[in-house]
Amino acid sequence: MEALASFISAHQSYAHWLIFGAILLAGFGIPISIDIVMICSALLAANIMPDKIALLFSFTLAGCVFSAWIAYWLGRTVGPKLIKLPILRSALSENRIEKTKGFYQKYGFMTFIVGRFIPFGVRNCIFMSSGLSRMSFVKFALFDLIACGIWASLAFYAFFAACSNYSALVSYVKMFNIAIFSTFAVAVIGFVWYKKKKTSK
Repeated sequence: MEALASFISAHQSYAHWLIFGAILLAGFGIPISIDIVMICSALLAANIMPDKIALLFSFTLAGCVFSAWIAYWLGRTVGPKLIKLPILRSALSENRIEKTKGFYQKYGFMTFIVGRFIPFGVRNCIFMSSGLSRMSFVKFALFDLIACGIWASLAFYAFFAACSNYSALVSYVKMFNIAIFSTFAVAVIGFVWYKKKKTSK
């Protein structure tokens, strides 16, 4: 993270484009953490480029939206080939895609709200699954635009406010991500256990 922040800081004149590009790469499945890029953007806005706050936030938000579109269209166009790859077979199995589709139909918009706040690649799985299940792109784009706007605004503001203490921020983000992931994992395990128990009865 320090290396990424230093690199972007050293190229301030087009830092917003670097942030936008890094987030787009995440949409292609390249292991770049959007959360870390978001922190870098907020860090620049708070400490290095306070006159460019609106520009940095706008490019960060736009990158998050278009990154989701990339993942959606990857899922929709080449998804069947991607799920045959060993690295994606378990994450994007046909059974999981059907469950995700059912989750969309049952919970709709809330799927995107919750999904936007879950790190560790869960967002991209939701976006790709949307494409794989051939969800309407207009519906997908609208749902995610609202969800992304809520998440990006809250995250950017929180990181911006916390960036006065950089070391503490990194520690808090790690703890937050672990807490979110743990809660999500416990919820999934509980749901699976409940379903199995209900089936056995």
